Amino acid sequence: MKTNIIIYDRQDITRLGMEALIKLCLRHGLYRISFVDTKKELLAELADNPDSLVVIDYTLSDFNSVDGLLNVSARFQNTCWILFSEDLSIRFMKKIMLCNTLFSVALKNADLVEIETAITCACNKKTYICSQVRNLMLMSETENSKGENVLTATEKEILKEIAWGRTAKEVAAARNISVYTVITHRKNIYRKLDVNNSQEASRYALRAGIIDASDYYI
Repeated sequence: MKTNIIIYDRQDITRLGMEALIKLCLRHGLYRISFVDTKKELLAELADNPDSLVVIDYTLSDFNSVDGLLNVSARFQNTCWILFSEDLSIRFMKKIMLCNTLFSVALKNADLVEIETAITCACNKKTYICSQVRNLMLMSETENSKGENVLTATEKEILKEIAWGRTAKEVAAARNISVYTVITHRKNIYRKLDVNNSQEASRYALRAGIIDASDYYI
């Protein structure tokens, strides 16, 4: 039986790399690989081939919410999925896995063996979660407790704006406060979360579920 695989990723280098890995993993089997750029194209492919494997970078897709992705997975119940992204929030992953057991997860910086394992498992209707994601999920309760209990409501809002890529001046103008107040809040956020810069703070916010993957700027 031929395995139908749909790659939904707008990065050319990722498309080529994933195609090569799939060919390596399925070198003794029959398969068909297609590429899509939009949700509309994905739905058209799934309508013709509902028993497919979809490799998707959710953060680069035009899905507006996790519910939109789950609605498509519910509509095509024989479809298996591999979430293949740079970073995904714990809240996002927990919701996905709670609602659909046919989602595997592999981060783009995972070991090659793990990405290959995710492909092989998904082709056999099995789920695979890479070690980084498993570790992040194990740590999530501690991190959530740390961030949610230590940061004030104002600090959480400013952390969101930091993750959106806004400068201290832009945050100050939007909140009608001084730049120095924003800088003080930012210093307190970094100190409380034990991070050194906006990238680390933003990644923390993503992992802890303070922001969504679709909100992530950096």
